[in-house]
Amino acid sequence: MLVIEDLWVDVQGREVLKGINLEIGKGETHCLFGKNGSGKTTLLMTLMGFSGYEVKHGKITFKGEDITRMPIHERSRLGIGISFQRPPTLRGVKLRDMLAICSGGDASAATQLAVSYGFDHFLDREVNLGFSGGEIKKSELLQLLAQNPDLTLLDEPESGVDIENLHVIGDMIRKLLEKDKHKGRTKSGLIITHTGFILNYVAADKGHVMLNGRLCCQGNPVEIFEGIQKYGYEECARCQL
Repeated sequence: MLVIEDLWVDVQGREVLKGINLEIGKGETHCLFGKNGSGKTTLLMTLMGFSGYEVKHGKITFKGEDITRMPIHERSRLGIGISFQRPPTLRGVKLRDMLAICSGGDASAATQLAVSYGFDHFLDREVNLGFSGGEIKKSELLQLLAQNPDLTLLDEPESGVDIENLHVIGDMIRKLLEKDKHKGRTKSGLIITHTGFILNYVAADKGHVMLNGRLCCQGNPVEIFEGIQKYGYEECARCQL
């Protein structure tokens, strides 16, 4: 699904990502751990193609196609979707219209999607305007469900969500990633998490730790997170030496 080869990225003239190598197979979900400022969000923004993230070296291949220099809208059409940690408020744009756009113009399907998650009373509100943290996450995930991407990039999906709503967020992510399928799963995901709470609701296949712009280890995501909780990221740094 996704292959990243020796990726080096600068942000505002500062080297942030340093030789990232990562492969995500079809149907796989990967988790990315790391301290604030380690480069995790930079990786997601680079994969999506946002400006300001300058690829100095390396290659990104998605479904066999080189997307390293491809603009955002073409990556989206190919099947990449993203949920931001802090998404913008879109004044003048109703959620109903945004969902219809994401679903390719199928307004009825978009409305039904909102109804299924009890979010239909937000349809005529401007996107994210006055929404709580949990409501913003639901809004983001509804847009992704309408888009139905092959690769979903999730930047701290549990951030700002209270415990009572985490199971709803988890349900939406599981649907995005086809977690209820026991075989024939085709949707892939890359999830940034600080708290690790999302692992209680969404099973991941592999975990990675990023330190100072480099991926320093990979393995079982639950075991990695337990190690981080017990020993901190300093132990990961020592293992890197």
